[in-house]
Amino acid sequence: MTKPLVALLSGAGISTDSGIPDYRGPNGVWRKDPEAEKLVTYEYYMSDPEIRRRSWQLRRKNRTLLAEPNAAHRAVAELERSGVPVRVITQNVDGLHQLAGLPARKVLELHGSARSFLCTVCHARGPMGDALARVEAGEADPPCLECGGILKSATVFFGERLDPVVLGEAVAITKACQVFIAVGSSLQVQPAAGLAGVAADHGARLVIVNAEPTPYDELADEVIREPIGTALPKLLCKVSAKSDASR
Repeated sequence: MTKPLVALLSGAGISTDSGIPDYRGPNGVWRKDPEAEKLVTYEYYMSDPEIRRRSWQLRRKNRTLLAEPNAAHRAVAELERSGVPVRVITQNVDGLHQLAGLPARKVLELHGSARSFLCTVCHARGPMGDALARVEAGEADPPCLECGGILKSATVFFGERLDPVVLGEAVAITKACQVFIAVGSSLQVQPAAGLAGVAADHGARLVIVNAEPTPYDELADEVIREPIGTALPKLLCKVSAKSDASR
């Protein structure tokens, strides 16, 4: 028998142990400073140079590019190395699944990556560190070096569509998996949140690991409220053992 496919939807909660704050939790970015949402809203960002300047300063100060994978990220990578078919669908933009050792081709970044910048005009891309070095050198709102266009992080802002190819792959994996684990996600942001429902509708075992209740808890086969850093490694050990037994 082939081993069951495990799909894991990860949200901000999986990265809080790495020093990256979540968005909607009790200490979340949006709860602490509702105005911060404007910094990642496409319409505000494109029309207001002051919003862009504040955004660049926030990128310069935040810990995302300095963060290291934690026990939860490492546990996912270890599950994949054990031979279990694993695909990660992440709402995060921190790249920590890949840094933990999960092959990039097995990670679908629904909301893009904070590790790159993107030109909104010619779509040139590059390492975020290069753009931040220009900010450090005194450019408050660095333009594209190729065409002079406005640069932003290669993340999906509010008001932008998800990449339809990435989303399509995520839906296909969700429909095909036998186990679907939603970890550290409030399951409030669509269309990512809806994947939990798609998984349940297609017969996958749905497990939700999150500190607070989600709209999909009633559909879940198991809901875990323990801290993710300890709960997810424990859960994935069980998944691995069951996978070995199914061979």
